[in-house]
Amino acid sequence: MNVLLFGSSGMVGQGALRECLIDPRVVQLVTVVRRSSGNGHPKLREIVLENLMAIDRIENELELEAIDATMFCVGVSSAGLAEDEYTRLTYDLTMRVATLISRLFPKSTFIYVSGAGADSSERNRFMWARVKGRTENAIRNLPFRATYTFRPGAIQPLHGIRSKTFWYRVIYAATGPLYPVLLRLFPGAVTTTEQLGRAMIEVAARGYERPILETSDINRLH
Repeated sequence: MNVLLFGSSGMVGQGALRECLIDPRVVQLVTVVRRSSGNGHPKLREIVLENLMAIDRIENELELEAIDATMFCVGVSSAGLAEDEYTRLTYDLTMRVATLISRLFPKSTFIYVSGAGADSSERNRFMWARVKGRTENAIRNLPFRATYTFRPGAIQPLHGIRSKTFWYRVIYAATGPLYPVLLRLFPGAVTTTEQLGRAMIEVAARGYERPILETSDINRLH
């Protein structure tokens, strides 16, 4: 299976990157990155693109790949952002990438990492939930073989993976020792970067019974 990964420098994307590189079902992993990571893994190929909004610039490079599944792990916090800016960075960016990928690889699977609480009705009082829900709905209307939305709740980073957001790192450092307790108390609300990455690979390879996967689905698949 050949996988295309966006967002490999973020916490969720780092988890997907790690699991793809160690899973034998993934034969080749292509990542689109702002700058080269220097990772020389034999089944990893990096395509450098500073601005994802300019995804068309690498269309010729992408179409040379035989992509079976795309994992889109790009995301920003809505904190401090107006709705139009959050929409540009969430809906507009995702759709620009997904639309191109659907045209190049219509027989492939597209996995979009959203978030717990996203609202498919697009009427939620929380701005981010409306925008995420709108993005999910639009992706499902693209001509892929299959599309899946992952809605993880709290995510515990493992294997040295770190969030790029300072306050998230502080929270994860404080709650890390409590993860086993949280998992027992709230099994449907807590997952890890490892479980999430493994679940994405499983869905890419075998599909799933529902197009939207909540945390409980993710943990069941790992």
